[in-house]
Amino acid sequence: MKGKQVHDKELIFRQILLMILDMAAVVASSMMALLLRFNLSYQEIQAPYLENMWSMLVPNVLTVLVVFWFFRLYHSVWRYAGMYELQQIVCASVTATVIQLGASFLTKMLMPRSYWFLYAGVLVCVTVMTRFSYRIARRAKKKFIDGKRGTEISRVMIIGAGAAADVLIRELKTSDHLHKHVECVIDDDASLHGRTIQGCHIVGGRESIVLAAEKYQIDEIIIAMPSVTKKTIAEIAKICNETGCELKTLPGVYQLVNKEVRVSQLRHVEIEDLLGRDPVTVDLSAITGYLGDQVVLVTGGGGSIGSELCRQIAAAKPKQLIIVDIYENNAYEIQQELKRKYPKLNLVVLIASVRNTNRMNAIFEQYLPNIVFHAAAHKHVPLMEDSPNEAIKNNVFGTLKTVQAADRYGVERFVLISTDKAVNPTNIMGASKRICEMIVQAYSRRSETEFVAVRFGNVLGSNGSVIPLFKQQIKEGGPVTVTHPDIIRYFMTIPEAVSLVLQAGAFAHGGEIFVLDMGEPVKIVDLAKNLIRLSGYTPNEDIMIEYTGLRPGEKLYEERLMEEEGLAKTANDRISVAKPIEMEDEAFFESLTVLKDAVYEETGEVRQMVRKIVPTYKMPKGKE
Repeated sequence: MKGKQVHDKELIFRQILLMILDMAAVVASSMMALLLRFNLSYQEIQAPYLENMWSMLVPNVLTVLVVFWFFRLYHSVWRYAGMYELQQIVCASVTATVIQLGASFLTKMLMPRSYWFLYAGVLVCVTVMTRFSYRIARRAKKKFIDGKRGTEISRVMIIGAGAAADVLIRELKTSDHLHKHVECVIDDDASLHGRTIQGCHIVGGRESIVLAAEKYQIDEIIIAMPSVTKKTIAEIAKICNETGCELKTLPGVYQLVNKEVRVSQLRHVEIEDLLGRDPVTVDLSAITGYLGDQVVLVTGGGGSIGSELCRQIAAAKPKQLIIVDIYENNAYEIQQELKRKYPKLNLVVLIASVRNTNRMNAIFEQYLPNIVFHAAAHKHVPLMEDSPNEAIKNNVFGTLKTVQAADRYGVERFVLISTDKAVNPTNIMGASKRICEMIVQAYSRRSETEFVAVRFGNVLGSNGSVIPLFKQQIKEGGPVTVTHPDIIRYFMTIPEAVSLVLQAGAFAHGGEIFVLDMGEPVKIVDLAKNLIRLSGYTPNEDIMIEYTGLRPGEKLYEERLMEEEGLAKTANDRISVAKPIEMEDEAFFESLTVLKDAVYEETGEVRQMVRKIVPTYKMPKGKE
């Protein structure tokens, strides 16, 4: 309350000060208009005109104060004054002049015709000076204080000369809390070259970035193009990386439309910005249509993929969302997040292992889910190579038990989260996920439940992915370790992948393996170099890159489908469906029984047994 009173007093003081200045402005404008009309000679002014001016002075002052108040010239924040405020000053001054002209005719206190034009012009100029002088004084004060304190000023280059750059430059100039100076602007529009925006020179297109950064000794580059495609951002960011400058970007175009572009929205360019493609889009109505008012169960709901599934499912307003996870910390985190964001959500969080038959049956019997997303799995390739039996127990038989429970308790649709590592697998994790796909396809032929699988590649930022590892290695000063200079992977952000998984679920009829289009593959070493540059370092100078050799079971590249499979398009260009592979179901389930006995007896022959089930599995050398 006390703070508000102080603020109100300051506002009233500023308004009174501006009114006093405007009173003086009316007097000065009236006198100056007459002087200009009579060649700047006071002696030449005719006495009747001088008398009329003084007679009308008080009414004129009151008129100006009322009109200026109506145009809110006593309410604007003048430290941020711009074109709008200038327009208001002109409109208010002209309006006041017209009213005064009318009063002059009515009262017979006539003035020379040119007087009114001169008066309006001078009033505009004086008012602009009084209003904008505050802004100029603050800027001069800021420079003086920064210089006296020895504050280091960051030299900034802006990429883009559009509306976002205009807003950004204005705020950088007026903010008391930022110590940045815009040295130059870059824009690909050649017609803008040589011109200025907010007094800042537009020096060229993207081909000028590197030279301009060196010429103007740039410390920081800000990409102010919220409307352009991800591909364009990636191309420009790649050029900016060559300068060694700190790189930041503005948010999406919707924030520009809503006038929310502020310096506070600036963020560092992330590795996702360098994928070079636009975010995938999905049919949200289709997702909401089949998830809304349904009981949805997510296994592995606390993991990176599972938790994002839960977020997007919660947004679709299901009747009930059941999260099942064995790891209590992850389950607790997603539970608290969803409670905050969706307080009306009917949320159940259960600690359970998909390997526990009785526990899974009890959960399905109690909650009777309509739709199941099975994301629970061991996914770390090197760890699973050292513990192959655990990969089979958790991935294969955890999936089998969850599938059996779904079949037994009438689940309408079951979606398995698979991986491109299941295609011609060279590691036990990929082979185990291929068996999971086979389980789903086999049950789709014998159950009323629609069993499908969705196969995709690496997701940025997931648990165990290279990005968090690279970031930690950079934080520790390097080296950044890459297994092979030619290794490539498909990448997608977690929200993108999950959105496509949910839409693939909407396309399901039973038995399909949906394959997500992950875009163009990315070389891991390029990913490492970009991340080093984004962190402000030079690859192989500040942070070294070391090649450690392919890990057991690791491929140079991942495939999307096997030779026997063929891809058919769906309504979403990013989702294809693979043709089911024919197999003998009874023989398959018999082999699973033998495999189960073997892994629980901790046999050392699990890879050989898996090879019989998955003929495309290529065991690592020395493991045959």
